Amino acid sequence: MKKTILYTLLALSTCTTAFAQKDAQAKAILAQVSQKYKSYDVIKADFSLTLDNQQAGVKETQTGTLISKAKAGKYKVTLYSSAAVKDVDKEIISDGKSQWTYLKKDKEVQVGDAAKGGEGISNPSQIFTIYEKGYKYLYTGEQKIAGKTYQVIDLTPENEKQTIFKVRLLVDKVKKQIYSALLFDKNGNKYNYTVKAFTPNAPIPDSTFGWDAKAHPGVEVVDLR
Repeated sequence: MKKTILYTLLALSTCTTAFAQKDAQAKAILAQVSQKYKSYDVIKADFSLTLDNQQAGVKETQTGTLISKAKAGKYKVTLYSSAAVKDVDKEIISDGKSQWTYLKKDKEVQVGDAAKGGEGISNPSQIFTIYEKGYKYLYTGEQKIAGKTYQVIDLTPENEKQTIFKVRLLVDKVKKQIYSALLFDKNGNKYNYTVKAFTPNAPIPDSTFGWDAKAHPGVEVVDLR
């Protein structure tokens, strides 16, 4: 089930068609979000990702950390098998040219080309800009959580063949940052991606965005290029 969560996270940015039927208020809110996000050099975000399927009786949550240098197409996503001790389960790393997917349990790292053009497995930090391509969007009002006000925007894909048929974004009204994205798929699954902490311009060394073989002795390298 954790693999399902991982691959859903990585597939958030697969749409490539043009904008259509945009709601003016939603467009204005998202433009502010995009402008602010793109002003940062590096961001670090702690998140939780919950898979919920009531029909199947499944509900599972995994936590992780995203570090992204969006302008350079560099990122590192770490998913934890245990949130309490931050025990690494998987890592996805890209220097903008290559991508490494490290499966700790299997003692294996898969190497491939970094995804281009938003097709296939792409930059997971695009959760913050998911609305920019291939979606119609509609502002549906405000919601309060723990005393904070969030603006609610529903996205629907222009490509009706997509498995994900709706995404609901909650945008922090004051910070102009995406707080959560709730994805609905045609199999009855709901995936709720929630940002727990967001640090702009974090002091992250560039070596973070590359595979360190010396730090992972005994890990098999599988080159898929």
